[in-house]
Amino acid sequence: MREAAEMNESLTIGVLGAGRVGTAVGRQAVRAGHTVKIATGRPADDIKLITEIIVPGAEAVNKEQLRGADIIVVAVPLHKYRNIDTEVLQGQTVIDTMNYWAPVDGIMDEFESGASTSEVIEEFLGDVKLVKTLNHIGYGDLEVDSHPAGDPNRRALVHASDHDDVKDLVAHFIDSMGYDAVDAGPLAAGRAMENGTEIFNGRHTAAEAKALLQKHRQFAGV
Repeated sequence: MREAAEMNESLTIGVLGAGRVGTAVGRQAVRAGHTVKIATGRPADDIKLITEIIVPGAEAVNKEQLRGADIIVVAVPLHKYRNIDTEVLQGQTVIDTMNYWAPVDGIMDEFESGASTSEVIEEFLGDVKLVKTLNHIGYGDLEVDSHPAGDPNRRALVHASDHDDVKDLVAHFIDSMGYDAVDAGPLAAGRAMENGTEIFNGRHTAAEAKALLQKHRQFAGV
């Protein structure tokens, strides 16, 4: 792993999950010039062929081989989060792409409290530097809605974390994939981009996303 000050253009991105979200992130990361490793709970040989076909340029690995990646993107259905092997994530910068939706996930009491979903996830995962992002863009949109820096139509992706030391790293990753990174603040602010919010439900530029975040703060009294 590297500190933000030591970053160069290319990162090593681990993706835990080979579903639609994980493979879309993997493809976009490959296009951005990053080294991409994809793992699931199964041995690498089980997903090698499908990875070669669906995410050309990425490498299928055993989940233990994700250790040491600059960023690990967790892209599994939220209702399966307790099946995640947390050991491979310890000490890592982790992006949480998961969303809670009771009609799909079922009622999960831990996500019915006032905490953001990612606060619950970070507590479960342990010694990780969790960043909430990539959850409020459709997996299909991620690959077609990117724009170069400076384009007035460039879409924003919001991120939230309690770990300021990794925000530049994640912002660099978001930017490299063709999106403006907008810092929402601490992980609790991830509520502003959860299912049902204006940020979650729409497409916004950086200026629009910042205005919606300010609106959320005023409504939440923070």
